[in-house]
Amino acid sequence: MTFSPGLPNFSSDYQEGAHQRVLDALVATNMEQTSGYGTDAHCARARDLIRAACEAPDADVYFLVGGTQTNATVIDAILLPWQGVIAPNTGHINMHEAGIVERGGHKILDVPALDGKINAADVERICSAWEGDGARDHMIAPALVYISQPTEYGTLYTRRELEGLSRVCRARGLKLFVDGARLAYALASPANDVTLADLARLTDVFYIGGTKCGALFGEAVVIPNSGSIRQFVTQMKQHGALLAKGRLLGVQFEALFEDDLYLTIGAPAVQATARIRASLIRAGYVVTMNSPTNLTFVALDQAGHDRLSRKVSYGIWETLPDGRLLARLGTSWATLEQAVAAFEEALA
Repeated sequence: MTFSPGLPNFSSDYQEGAHQRVLDALVATNMEQTSGYGTDAHCARARDLIRAACEAPDADVYFLVGGTQTNATVIDAILLPWQGVIAPNTGHINMHEAGIVERGGHKILDVPALDGKINAADVERICSAWEGDGARDHMIAPALVYISQPTEYGTLYTRRELEGLSRVCRARGLKLFVDGARLAYALASPANDVTLADLARLTDVFYIGGTKCGALFGEAVVIPNSGSIRQFVTQMKQHGALLAKGRLLGVQFEALFEDDLYLTIGAPAVQATARIRASLIRAGYVVTMNSPTNLTFVALDQAGHDRLSRKVSYGIWETLPDGRLLARLGTSWATLEQAVAAFEEALA
């Protein structure tokens, strides 16, 4: 990651603290005395607000602190010891979570992704191969599909693609899990046609990201079919994911879901990214992926990296097979107009 004081900084999308309404809510409730572990009135109200937004009145909703913790807890809670999780080879659990899922005893069955996405045919192929293998009793059984919305590359699953994945999962008896760490940026994108209600209808579990989307920290796990993951609070406890001062999570998600703030909080980031991408293209840089959310990826040779790094702070995501660097520029709910304008001016 490059960072130079004084330059427009798009190194990541979680550099700032929290949205003012979230901070105000935390301050206003700071001296309240409440019960712990998510049993307080703020968590109860936040759950009701989330259920209403998802059009899932019977859903179970749980609050955890961070994305890696959430992924590890959900996957371990669903899978039996001999079962594995199908995921894109570029998926967060496969690339950037230090092997936490496999450390927990569950193999990742990774699939080559196209623009960060896998499809129903990929899932069908893995299931058919396992079922048709005479040695399958000696093999890890596919039982869960993990995707993220948006993907690691800021791309989006369409409703039709999600319906295809949901259909094959239900036909094959697999669970479908959607990582929504950046979900607010998907919901705010004009290119998106997947709603919270669609996620509740088509998945077995998904989570609503707070850490990257206006909260100080926190993720809200939504299980549309109440009781379908047994003893989830106990599973949280075993993973160190049950916050004693649980109301700190409830208060934040109350603020994020009052007046539908979460549905619009990502809009400034999406708009800023469109301008950043257009500026890069005008300046002759190679922008990869059609990412309509809050992330922009640029392929840079060393000369291009040296040139761009003098104008803006960004992160290096990976090294491409041809040796070029793939730079990532991320915007957030807190990205300022003047930062985007300074970037446009620097590249003009």
